[in-house]
Amino acid sequence: MKIKLNEITARLSSVQIIVLYYLSAIIFSTFLLMLPVTLKGNVKLPFIDALFTAVSAVSVTGLSTVSLHETLSYTGTFILAFILQIGGVGVMTLGTFVWILLGKKIGLKERMLIMADQNQSALSGMVKLLREVLILIVAIELIGAIVLGVHFLDYFPTWQEAFRQGFFASVSATTNAGFDITGESLIPFANDYFVQTVNILLIIVGAIGFPVLLEFREFLSSRRKKNQFRFTLFTKIAVSTFAALLVFGTVFIFIFESNHLFVGKTWHEVFFYSAFHSSSTRSAGLTTIDISEFSTPTQLLFCLLMFIGASPSSVGGGIRTTTFAIALLAIISYARGHSTIKVFNREIMPEDIVKSFIVIMTAFIICGSSVIFMTFIEPSFTIKEILFEVSSAFGTTGMSLGITPELGTLGKSVLMVLMFIGRIGIFSFLFMLRGKPKKEKFHYSRERIIIG
Repeated sequence: MKIKLNEITARLSSVQIIVLYYLSAIIFSTFLLMLPVTLKGNVKLPFIDALFTAVSAVSVTGLSTVSLHETLSYTGTFILAFILQIGGVGVMTLGTFVWILLGKKIGLKERMLIMADQNQSALSGMVKLLREVLILIVAIELIGAIVLGVHFLDYFPTWQEAFRQGFFASVSATTNAGFDITGESLIPFANDYFVQTVNILLIIVGAIGFPVLLEFREFLSSRRKKNQFRFTLFTKIAVSTFAALLVFGTVFIFIFESNHLFVGKTWHEVFFYSAFHSSSTRSAGLTTIDISEFSTPTQLLFCLLMFIGASPSSVGGGIRTTTFAIALLAIISYARGHSTIKVFNREIMPEDIVKSFIVIMTAFIICGSSVIFMTFIEPSFTIKEILFEVSSAFGTTGMSLGITPELGTLGKSVLMVLMFIGRIGIFSFLFMLRGKPKKEKFHYSRERIIIG
């Protein structure tokens, strides 16, 4: 008996369908990367490496088991950029755009899928939101490509190569993918502060969250029209946390490396090394210096920053900035004897506080278990190298201490799972397992237990 596709999807929750879409995107991307036109002449890409690169690209992580500079053809770089776009803005954003172009109606089910993909809590305005997100991100990428392309005319022999490099660099930074086609990330531009500044701005745009970008656009529009505008609590917490982590990372990278890597360097070199890598650990993974040259305290700091990741509804992974902020505020409020969290003249809903600790605990269990398992199956690597790799994969960052290509098939599989979970988010991962929510039929009497 043949079961129709719509009968199968009817049994699945919106999150489970989204996961299937992402898995389909990964399979599609794997075969794209294995096409002869994608690869340089006489280069063969093993299936496991193609799959790993596809997962890394769709999850916009940037970890790679092969050198893209030596593997991808001229056409292949544009194919990879297309895959990064799918992962960056999300499958439902591009899917909705295609549906609109084909003149199809966006029904209730499609709107529910969009809501799940974009981590939103309301159905209203979903199609408009995705249209605005896509237009905004593409516009930013094009501006970045033009700016970098013009600047790269001084670096590359032809204008075609300069703009190809500029285009890919812009897409990679905006989607926080961390891939590069130079073969050396941004190390060749370690002393070019213009390139670094542009990349920092593009990284922030991608990682700070799509709702934040749209709110800032509305704010600028209201200023021109002289209308009153009030930012949402989400935007205030997301932006303040993002900024605090950026400053925190910059300051402590400087402190940890002041007697190590930064000895003999000028103040501007020290500032840009610190600021760039602090911003890159949000989710981008681009580097201007070999990560292995940093001291152990700095590398462990990177692990923490990558674990926290970017803001919700952005291109980044990790537990997300607002999750970290609410959990930290809850600890501070409890220590001060308060029963509620008050911030920006608002109170955080108890449900959101519980959710933040669920996300952090689940992420800790997943990452901790992955570290333990990988130390067992990859005994030739140190625990620091494995911890760094796991944090990078879960945070969809893409930084590495150089062990990714040397991992076995099982080790690569663990990282692929982590990258996938990091991209779809902890709650989507949990919802994927539980299926459709069920209404509680009864409750037991409550009883207190001793905690702590």
